[in-house]
Amino acid sequence: MRVLVVEDEKRIAADVKAALTTAGFVVETSFDGEDGWFRADSEDFDAIVLDLGLPLMDGFTILKKWRQAGRLMPVLLLTARDNWRDKVAGIDSGADDYLTKPFHMEELVARVRALTRRASGYASPILKVGDVEVDTRQKSVSVQGRGLALTPLEYRLLTYLIHQNGRVVSQSELAAHIYDQDKEHDSNALEVLVARLRKKLGVPVIETRRGHGYVISDMPAGGA
Repeated sequence: MRVLVVEDEKRIAADVKAALTTAGFVVETSFDGEDGWFRADSEDFDAIVLDLGLPLMDGFTILKKWRQAGRLMPVLLLTARDNWRDKVAGIDSGADDYLTKPFHMEELVARVRALTRRASGYASPILKVGDVEVDTRQKSVSVQGRGLALTPLEYRLLTYLIHQNGRVVSQSELAAHIYDQDKEHDSNALEVLVARLRKKLGVPVIETRRGHGYVISDMPAGGA
């Protein structure tokens, strides 16, 4: 799952990025309002962590522009203002949740996890597809009750496909949401990763749609 952190205080941005990365997210950062607005307006993110007090363009303005343009990704606001009017204004502008600084990183991570779950139609932190169960709090995976040891990339791949349950995901979309943007990757590497994950799971939940991508569902149609 790909998250954009828009925060001008670089120390806070780095701490948030580290906490979310540890939790299994692919995280990118932006340090001013104009850049943050442009990136989320032109690229796809699964969630945004947005500070209100940004240079060049404030968080309220950014959020309103995204929503007016039809950008529906969940947004968690960060604010140093302990003012109920600002919180109401943020929600009315289209925010899905907010945190007042200072905050505990564990709470921020939990809120981002909840936002991405709800956006995909999941109410519980336990994600299930067929015999596969993922506990997003513990980053643990089991099949028919048997625990599996997955690499961080395998975990990202599995959870992203589960969040898109029933929808075909192209290779380019999948790569954008599971790989660190600073690292090189190619389609062959992704195919190898999918094959490795399938072998570990041992159950046919990931289907290949030739020329289109991959889909995960409770009842795959028998693709290779």
